[in-house]
Amino acid sequence: MKVIAVASAKGGVGKTTVTESLATALSRQTGRMVLAVDLDPQNALALHMGLDPYEMRGMSRATLAGGHWRDVCFECQPGLYVLPFGVVDEEDRTRLEAGIAARPDWLAAHLQALELPDDALVLLDTPPGPTLYGQQALSVAQWVVVVMLADAGSYATLPMMERLMQTYCTPRPDFAQTLYLLNQVNSARQLSQDILRVMRETAGEDFLGVIHSDEAVAEALALGVSVLDHAPQSLACHDIMNCAAGLAARVQGAGAAHRQE
Repeated sequence: MKVIAVASAKGGVGKTTVTESLATALSRQTGRMVLAVDLDPQNALALHMGLDPYEMRGMSRATLAGGHWRDVCFECQPGLYVLPFGVVDEEDRTRLEAGIAARPDWLAAHLQALELPDDALVLLDTPPGPTLYGQQALSVAQWVVVVMLADAGSYATLPMMERLMQTYCTPRPDFAQTLYLLNQVNSARQLSQDILRVMRETAGEDFLGVIHSDEAVAEALALGVSVLDHAPQSLACHDIMNCAAGLAARVQGAGAAHRQE
């Protein structure tokens, strides 16, 4: 399996929406099995992927009960699955995090136990900033997609994300690339245009793309469906498909290089 962490240094950048959108697009474009895993205690990814908002099961409860994560994976569409964080109270969340802190290989072991196909894609939705869940995700991911807004606040968080990458990702021989995605870009704003230009120049081949601000995204979330289904002709859908295609190409290219070795 190939593991992709979706990360951000600050909240409110639309990271979970991006995770759902990329997972859905990758499932359709590649034909591979795609599993989206929610590592954020907010438990929002399941809602974005159309699960019942009253569904309480997830990896948190399964971990605490000694159960198998496979039993709380939900199929959203053929070949597309989500593993929710689940709903726990503060006492149980504290117990969960204590157990995670004691096991640096916690996430790696649980993912391996799922016995996914070799070509499966796993997307990890992580909490913003440096967190226990994020550390585990960065420690197993071959690719990291850093989601930012085209604003000064997001741009100022780049040094933090770079430090996290240097700590948990770049020292590993299996780590491939850190990618940068600008979300909710408003082309009518000069600041958005300026930051987009700077990011394209500084990130170079590590720049994955942009997703423009589009009301269709909020409408789709309100309806409990993917924007890819709600508004397939929208600008946001076009952007998402382009970003997913770029990500898929990098994964495919890394696989081809590995086979040649």
